[in-house]
Amino acid sequence: MATTVAVATMKVAQISKPGAGFQIVEREIPEPGAGHVRIKVQACGVCHSDVLTVEGYWPGIQYPRIPGHEVAGIIDEVGAGVSEWKRGQRVGVGWHGGQDGTCLACRRGDFRNCRNLKIPGISYDGGYQQYMVAPVEALAAIPESLGAAEAAPLLCAGITTFNALRHSGAFPGDLVAVLGIGGLGHLGIQFANKFGYKVAAISRGSENAALAKKLGANVYIDSQSTNAADALQKLGGAKVILATAPSSKAMSELINGLGPNGKFMVVGAT
Repeated sequence: MATTVAVATMKVAQISKPGAGFQIVEREIPEPGAGHVRIKVQACGVCHSDVLTVEGYWPGIQYPRIPGHEVAGIIDEVGAGVSEWKRGQRVGVGWHGGQDGTCLACRRGDFRNCRNLKIPGISYDGGYQQYMVAPVEALAAIPESLGAAEAAPLLCAGITTFNALRHSGAFPGDLVAVLGIGGLGHLGIQFANKFGYKVAAISRGSENAALAKKLGANVYIDSQSTNAADALQKLGGAKVILATAPSSKAMSELINGLGPNGKFMVVGAT
């Protein structure tokens, strides 16, 4: 008599081909290979960059593909050779999904510019699934004090704004302006406040003022009713302007708001 072996399955949100939209399908739960772990996904942030997979804008993507690179979860299984990560450990996976460790950039410790950089949701299936497999070099530990839904967006949007600000050259007390209060901007305002900067939030319309102040902005500038560059100059000129809104017009109009030796940092993309 033939023996039937039940195969464990999971639900995934995949893109079958560019422009086809999401499909909810069932797949077998994957097994981690050597140097990889399997993560039980608890949360995955939605990033604008997911459109690269959804619409096929990134060259060389193999379909079907599961997007998602703001992943928080728990290690469910470890592959051969994995010793520094354990089952039950809370981890996250962001845009940086692994490197080859052999190219010139990697040998210099510049892993983000690896010639063969891996990106979850592009190079391999990402976090829009119940279980995902990732290489150990892509993992970041998540503290118990941080919930999965709060941690997930920090793996991409959070890193983008935090890293920009910490390398901006601004010091506590300096005027730092954040253009846009969207997915990146709302985190940028909070980080800037915690860095001790004097924070000016800039957006269109007065309806965002209350949110900006709640997030930690000292000043809100409505660029729809006010010349934002002039407003920044009246405050002494910005040491840093962090542009998170992907509008060339809005960014161009703000350049004159910089103070002496000011820095304009563009992190928004469209």
